[in-house]
Amino acid sequence: MPLANPDCRRLFRDHDWSTSPLGEMDQWSVELKTLTNVMLGSLQPMLIVWGPSQVTLYNDGYAAMCGNRHPEAFGRSFQSLWHDIWEDVEPIISAAYRGEGTSMDDIQFTMYRNGYPEETHFAFSYTPVRDPWGTVLGMFCACTEVTAEVMARRAERTLRDRFMQVFELSPGGIAMLGGPDHRFEYANEEYYSMIGVSRDIIGKTVAEAVSEVVRQGFVDILNGVYRTGEPFVARALPIELNRGPEGEMQRRLIDLVYQPMRNDAGAINGILVQARDVTELRAEEARQALLSHELGHRLKNQLAMVQAIASQTLRNAPDISSARKRISERIAVLSDAHDTILEGGRGSSTVRQLVDQIITLHDDPAQPRIRIVGPNLKVGSRPALSVSLILHELATNALKYGALTSLEGSIDICWRVAGEANDRFEMEWVEVGGPPVAAPSKEGSGMRLISAGLNGAANSNVKVLYEPSGLRCFITADLESFQKEH
Repeated sequence: MPLANPDCRRLFRDHDWSTSPLGEMDQWSVELKTLTNVMLGSLQPMLIVWGPSQVTLYNDGYAAMCGNRHPEAFGRSFQSLWHDIWEDVEPIISAAYRGEGTSMDDIQFTMYRNGYPEETHFAFSYTPVRDPWGTVLGMFCACTEVTAEVMARRAERTLRDRFMQVFELSPGGIAMLGGPDHRFEYANEEYYSMIGVSRDIIGKTVAEAVSEVVRQGFVDILNGVYRTGEPFVARALPIELNRGPEGEMQRRLIDLVYQPMRNDAGAINGILVQARDVTELRAEEARQALLSHELGHRLKNQLAMVQAIASQTLRNAPDISSARKRISERIAVLSDAHDTILEGGRGSSTVRQLVDQIITLHDDPAQPRIRIVGPNLKVGSRPALSVSLILHELATNALKYGALTSLEGSIDICWRVAGEANDRFEMEWVEVGGPPVAAPSKEGSGMRLISAGLNGAANSNVKVLYEPSGLRCFITADLESFQKEH
């Protein structure tokens, strides 16, 4: 019984060459004997296809590439060996028999050499072999299967592509810097958005591409990370970037990480940059902190407001029963207003609704002293919360210190759509007839709330004037964001 996988030297020795088109080995041509000796002495996979019948001879290296077709394929035709890929192989072997050599670094086949389809890759050269008179006797091939290498490169490329996809989908900016001069090798879209999308940075150093950060010390920090291998991490770090449409500098806050990258030998060869613009986030957190503080401040004022409501109502009520009913109604309105503030607004409302809430809470229908003028203008929930807080703060101050402390005092509230493109919201609060007013020596928590502007509205501004005739307050904001639901 033959061995399951005999080595090719034994196959050459034991093969019945009398039945082969090549004849007995001692009758072989010098060319075939020489190539056979070279092939059997080589560790590289090699193949000989000889004669008109294209008899196939190979060494142990090539036998491993034949799969379970070895050893039956030895000494048979080349077509019988690679019948499943013959359409791809035939043009190459035919070219060799015409005297045309072929060399490829990577050719792909789908083979069934082990009983199932598998993707394979080979690097090879088909070299025609001629006799002294130039006649092609056969073909000699030195080859290497590179399937494992191709698959490894593909897996590496897939992994790299996935990493790139992760970088591109990252909510923060990511960049890769190479070498001690910190040259940009990669930057994702969010990084471009952060530094200015019009910049051309790939291939340039940080000092060249984002020159304004040099004087701010960021290149010095990069140098330190590259030299020491210690990462740099900072939160809400101030930075000025030339990212405006006309080249103006903008001050931003960023969370920043500089992480050293190392090569296979462990030496630092670059820096991974992770950056996130947190300017709006930190501003929002500051506004929320202020609102939370002011909610506490307002709670402290509730008793004073109830006291003022009771005093004002009792002063003008015709009898105790009417006073009791009016006080109950006003306290209910106060409670509802406070709930609205705590909930952050119950969806979109109108400016008039917010103003009517103030009137119901602080004015007396029998002797109205708050006059209003303005359109039925929608307001988003977040700006509505700020408007409600500001109006309540102004009304509370007017009740405690301003126009509503006097029977002759009054308040005018007007609002409108303004601007050349009708794209601005404006509101004005004017007190008259009250005691003389003067700017406080220091800004209290209530005034900080007023000055904070409208949460959720772009380009908002609040201005308070302490005029001899009474306090005046102007509120402006971008109309679109003022009306937008967030």
